[in-house]
Amino acid sequence: MDFITHSHQHADAVFTNAEKKLVLDEILGVIRGISDYDLVSHFEAAKPSKSISKTINALLRVRLVALGWVAESPIFQAAGYKDKHWRLDFAKEPISVEVAFNHGEAIAWNLMKPVLASRLNHVEKAIQTDVGVVICTTKAMKTAGNFDNAVGEFEKFERYLNPLQEVLTAPILLVGLQPPDSFHIDQRKEGRKNVGFVVRHENF
Repeated sequence: MDFITHSHQHADAVFTNAEKKLVLDEILGVIRGISDYDLVSHFEAAKPSKSISKTINALLRVRLVALGWVAESPIFQAAGYKDKHWRLDFAKEPISVEVAFNHGEAIAWNLMKPVLASRLNHVEKAIQTDVGVVICTTKAMKTAGNFDNAVGEFEKFERYLNPLQEVLTAPILLVGLQPPDSFHIDQRKEGRKNVGFVVRHENF
């Protein structure tokens, strides 16, 4: 998959550090390595779904875990902070990762979790990272992948960064996934549900 990026709190400068760049390159390499063929094959083989969000999540999970990334990593050690609301999607020191394909109202929380992981806290930490990566869909991918209209897209994440500048104190690299070249997802009614299906482009 192709993607675009936006650097918050000088994340691009932070990633010039050789150790951090090596770990970041694992993430970006996994994203680049997900081909249109991978997306279509997984989407068509999986349980019927409206969009390709679950397909992307599943492929990222399998490939990052294979590289030693911890999925569903807790931010805090203390009891009462172990449920999914206090977990990162992936972590491998010194980087925490959120894959943010959920409702736009969750944008601020998606941005805040890498900050919590990267800063000392009154609550005992389970992990300490230095920088966050937030993966989301661009507006073009949101359309091509048949994501729900309420999903927060890259362009909206960008708009949140300035007013939250004083709150989002950790460096964050925002990664916006671009649409596939060879297909898009359309939908049809099956009973009461909208189910997505692959539409292949004639030029490919």
